[in-house]
Amino acid sequence: MAIDQDITTREDIEQFIRAFYEKVIRDETLGIIFTEIIPLNWELHIPLITDFWETILLDNPVYRKNAMEVHYHIDRIYPLGQEHFESWLKLFNSTLDEMFLGPVTELAKKRGAGIAQLMQHKMNLLNDKL
Repeated sequence: MAIDQDITTREDIEQFIRAFYEKVIRDETLGIIFTEIIPLNWELHIPLITDFWETILLDNPVYRKNAMEVHYHIDRIYPLGQEHFESWLKLFNSTLDEMFLGPVTELAKKRGAGIAQLMQHKMNLLNDKL
């Protein structure tokens, strides 16, 4: 099946997020974080992370929380290293590539890379101060 559809709706984002996290929880580097370290209620988490990406990709400001705060908490319990960010980004991009094609999809990849880089940088700075 040829992929010729871009991300255009919240439903597209939610479909992507569900497929992405199915891979994440099976990933040997990332899975433990979501299954043992911080077990998530997926029915609460999926809409929240969908809000985050809808805000970023569709310019609809529905996400009003601090995404960094949650990740700082995780990092204090289970230090996140470069391998975690690399795995996250690899799964993020490969899931996008399997599902969508177009400018918003490319924006998602660009923003995902920027977010991963920024989070890793901020956590490194925080950990250097400890």
